[in-house]
Amino acid sequence: MAELLLVLGWIGLYAPMALSSVGSVVGCSIAGQAAIGALLDTESGHGRYIGVSAMPSSQAIFGIVVMFTLNRPVTAENAAGLFSVGTLAGLALMLCAMYQGQCCAAAIHASKAKPEIFGLSIVPAAIVEGFAVFAFIFALVISGGIPHG
Repeated sequence: MAELLLVLGWIGLYAPMALSSVGSVVGCSIAGQAAIGALLDTESGHGRYIGVSAMPSSQAIFGIVVMFTLNRPVTAENAAGLFSVGTLAGLALMLCAMYQGQCCAAAIHASKAKPEIFGLSIVPAAIVEGFAVFAFIFALVISGGIPHG
């Protein structure tokens, strides 16, 4: 049982970075594909399409910071906390990145057809980013209560 706890603790250490990176890859891919399509259909505004398509990458950065915050010797005493915080933060960041990519793709499509709504069209993506920031901050705060081994 103690060995299983240690394995879960190690999974919890790596989970925020791995899961958030997977989400960022998916989100950036979805938005990037929309940006490439917009580049073919428009004569200007290419830089903002590419910039918007990179928005989901911030969750990978959040995941890396959470991973470093959780980094400590894994013991039976702290393994459950590391697994819980790391895995749940990673899942939240992964889902935020994936859905933010979909919001970014929709914003690119909308602003391609109507460039004057570009600023408003990225607001949903910013709202999703806000939830990622919530998960990130709460993971940082709660990780302070996990024993250091």
